[in-house]
Order: sequence, then structure tokens, then C-alpha cells
Amino acid sequence: MNRELNFTALGERVKSEREKKHLTQEQLGEICGLSTSYIGHIERGSRKLSLETLYKISSALDVSLDYLVFDSLDSDKNLFNNIDAMLKDKDPAKVKTFMTTVRILAEKIDEY
Repeated sequence: MNRELNFTALGERVKSEREKKHLTQEQLGEICGLSTSYIGHIERGSRKLSLETLYKISSALDVSLDYLVFDSLDSDKNLFNNIDAMLKDKDPAKVKTFMTTVRILAEKIDEY
């Protein structure tokens, strides 16, 4: 398996997770011991980062290394975690409607 690391996609996942945690680039940089500009470069995919830096970022964001690097080897788990995070601060009545819709679609999935 000869795959190249997609630093742009990795950076997008870092940015997405940082924003979910309501952290600024500066705050993430402080936690990881990195400059704000370096965090910006990582998020844009314009810098390659070391395994140590990647580990610091994944720890600070409480996400797995495989999620950041490979867009999640355990995609179902991360999909559900991402949905849960997106729904966290939403109107409970609307979340209930959303979950009912998902449940109905799941029950009918084999019919399509």
C-alpha cells in the first residue's frame, strides 16, 4: 500500500477539531508549545509536521492519531462522535426530530 499523506486534509481535520473545542489557533499553539503561525500552516496543509507534533496536537484535541492521519481508520466510531459533537449544543427538540428521522431512514435502508 503506497499512500502519501494528505497534509491539506490533515490540516482541515485539525482545524475542524480545534473549532469544535472552541480553541483559537493561539490557544492550541500554547497547549502544544507551537507558534500560532505554525498552527495556521498546519491547518492550511503548507507544513509537514513531525510525529511528536502530530501527537501533541492529537492529545490536545483529544482525537486519535489515525483520525488525523488517515481520515479515521475506525470511521464509524468517529462518524458517531462527530455527529454527537455537532448536536451537543443544539435545541433538544430539534435533536429529537433529527434522531427520529435518522432512525426511520435506518429502518428503511434496505428498501432503497
